[in-house]
Amino acid sequence: MKKHSRITRNYALWLSLFLLAVLILGAAAAALQERGVNPRADFWGAVREGIPGYTTALSEAHAVLIQNGGQNWREIRNGPLAGISPWVLAAVFGVIMIFFLIVGQDKLEEPRSGIRIKRFSLAERILHWVTASFFILLALTGLSNLFGRAVLIPVFGQAPFAAYMQWALWIHNVSGPLFLAGLLIEFIVWVKDNIPRKMDLVWFKKMGGMVGKGPRPHAGKVNGGEKAWFWLMILAGIAVGVTGVILDFPIWGQSRPTMQLAHVIHATVGILFVAASFGHIYIGTIGAEGTFEGMWRGSVDAVWAKQHEDLWYEQKMKAE
Repeated sequence: MKKHSRITRNYALWLSLFLLAVLILGAAAAALQERGVNPRADFWGAVREGIPGYTTALSEAHAVLIQNGGQNWREIRNGPLAGISPWVLAAVFGVIMIFFLIVGQDKLEEPRSGIRIKRFSLAERILHWVTASFFILLALTGLSNLFGRAVLIPVFGQAPFAAYMQWALWIHNVSGPLFLAGLLIEFIVWVKDNIPRKMDLVWFKKMGGMVGKGPRPHAGKVNGGEKAWFWLMILAGIAVGVTGVILDFPIWGQSRPTMQLAHVIHATVGILFVAASFGHIYIGTIGAEGTFEGMWRGSVDAVWAKQHEDLWYEQKMKAE
């Protein structure tokens, strides 16, 4: 009888403990619900905020399960950069073409004299064309990487595009440091002729004499427009060059946020650089008669020199 009573008490005790545990857990769950706390939601919230956890990996940022900045970068890269940049390039190209159709080519105002004046040495021309070739390669491969999927895949298909991009990325990564080196050499060679002067402001006011009537503005060996392109080229070139090197060599220990910021700067400045180059290419080819000869043959006609860079023309005439 005593044994039966002891067993009954034990069952009653365990049943009481079980019911008490159920009541406590139920009350805790109700309290959590009342406070709006969801452990899973809190966990994933911490993950999305980039709060680091614990890992045995020693690499930087490996303790962060999901880097929220990566998604932000992806949205910028696939959104404004890839979506707006083609329209920026098209708009600049369109404005230049409209200007050409309305104003036309800046013709020589007098018949050619046949007298040639040396403007660039052979070494300077080689430097220009080698650097320009790297720039064109970088522009084509860079734009292909930025929005080639949307433009080229519908035309050529996925397999040809993938094969092309494999080579394009390699060419882009190799050409970048070489372009930066050429740019720095150009700075050393030509900076002395590109120091801004007060007369350059007058040149811009008169748009180099291409629009309107009246005497053309004075200019030395390098006019205001050429100086503007020189400094834009140097500053933009350094920006895309330095950020490109950061992206080229991740083994130097850059953090992911650093590389993401470098990529946004690289792509943004690169687009503006390419857009600005349209103006330089236009003036140097069909925009102004006789200009292309200076960088292709190394010399210009005396009439061109007198019309576009009169102060330099006078110096050359006095020297002879």
